[in-house]
Amino acid sequence: MSSEPQPSLLCRLLSSTGLQALYQTGLDAHLIILSRSSRMLAYGGSSLILALFFSSLHVPDARIGLFMTLTLAGDVALSLGLALIADRVGRRRILKTGSVLMILSGVVFALCENYWILLGAAILGVISATGGDFGPFRAIEESVVSGLAKKEERADVLVWYVMMASFGSAAGTGIAGWLIEVLSAKEGWRLLDAYHAVFWGYAAMGAVNLVCASLLSDRCELKPAGTSEGDEERRPLLNESQNDDSSSSGKHYKSWISRISRETLSIMSILWFLLMVDSLADGMANMSLTSYYLDQKFSLLKSVLGNIVSTSYLLAAVATIFASPLSRALGLVNTMVFTHIPSSAAVLLFPLPRGVVITFALLLVRMGLNNMDQAPRAALIAATVRPDERTAVMGITGMLRTLASTTGPIITGVLAEGGNFWAAFVVAGALRLAYDVGLFAMFINIKLHKDEEDGSS
Repeated sequence: MSSEPQPSLLCRLLSSTGLQALYQTGLDAHLIILSRSSRMLAYGGSSLILALFFSSLHVPDARIGLFMTLTLAGDVALSLGLALIADRVGRRRILKTGSVLMILSGVVFALCENYWILLGAAILGVISATGGDFGPFRAIEESVVSGLAKKEERADVLVWYVMMASFGSAAGTGIAGWLIEVLSAKEGWRLLDAYHAVFWGYAAMGAVNLVCASLLSDRCELKPAGTSEGDEERRPLLNESQNDDSSSSGKHYKSWISRISRETLSIMSILWFLLMVDSLADGMANMSLTSYYLDQKFSLLKSVLGNIVSTSYLLAAVATIFASPLSRALGLVNTMVFTHIPSSAAVLLFPLPRGVVITFALLLVRMGLNNMDQAPRAALIAATVRPDERTAVMGITGMLRTLASTTGPIITGVLAEGGNFWAAFVVAGALRLAYDVGLFAMFINIKLHKDEEDGSS
């Protein structure tokens, strides 16, 4: 009796890690991953030093929190506005616009020390106040990657999109911490001069993003109406002349909502609320504020602080690769919940240890598992909504998450001013655990890929 030849160990390894799916998706996906990795390298460096930079300028803690809040608020308007017009104006054009804004913001921070000028550059441009990717890039990139990959391979490719970003963040924090120590020790260099040097690197990574966006092909744009899967005819993003769900109640919704079906809105509104709870928590205990808390509590050398944060990002990158096989074995929602709960508990317990070692261990648990829900979350959204809704839905998702995050830093700033910095981590951990329970309860039985009848994306 003949039997089917078994795939080699190498083939099974490439398949289980998602490398085969990533290779088959093509050059555009590789450029997007390179772009995000370089961007997160810049964000990792800025998250390590931003609060310390303003502290060196003798900016009060409450005003540092205000800066982060207003910066995130600027990201809300910028990211949502650009994501909602991306399918009409062109996704590649929007990515290039965001890259130029990132370059300009980096240059301003590299040259200026005036709080109000820096605040204006952060609100109007692209600067990462928290280490998170809240700018105009992510929603568009996730929509593009979801469209390029086959539906059964989407989570695999998105895992590499997330994992390489974590490697970028790890490299950014490590390089920034080392660079500050080396430069500030040189004769004639102030600590502020070393911080400015990191922001020059931020601008350089913006230039890398611009090059990558310029090399993308037209495969990254939304397919013309009627060419995607699903039975409904696809409408332009800003078409207000069609009679659809948005006018059935006698009210006129804004044009960008009119292209999202009521069924999608009913599902996503629940997920959006839960994600806002999670994002509020993340804003209260973001990496920039965490670095500042560690610096205040233990008075660490900047190189040591950079190594601690960099190691946690590195662990997050390595752990992310397991999200793909876990998603296949457990399902998207189970993977999101079961990996996020220990991370949330680590945030809740973070202020308790009095020594660096145990505190560092909790940070490793938090960061090591924190990113494992990102790729399944993006795959869950992509599998829940229609292909022509993805960019708008992901843009709104990013906007709402950023909006929730804007409240976090200012709350933490007020708590820090009152000598209760530690309380921010306790509240954040409790909110994250509430998100985990709510996500499991509401989405464990959700039906996926309803609008993807064939194998295409």
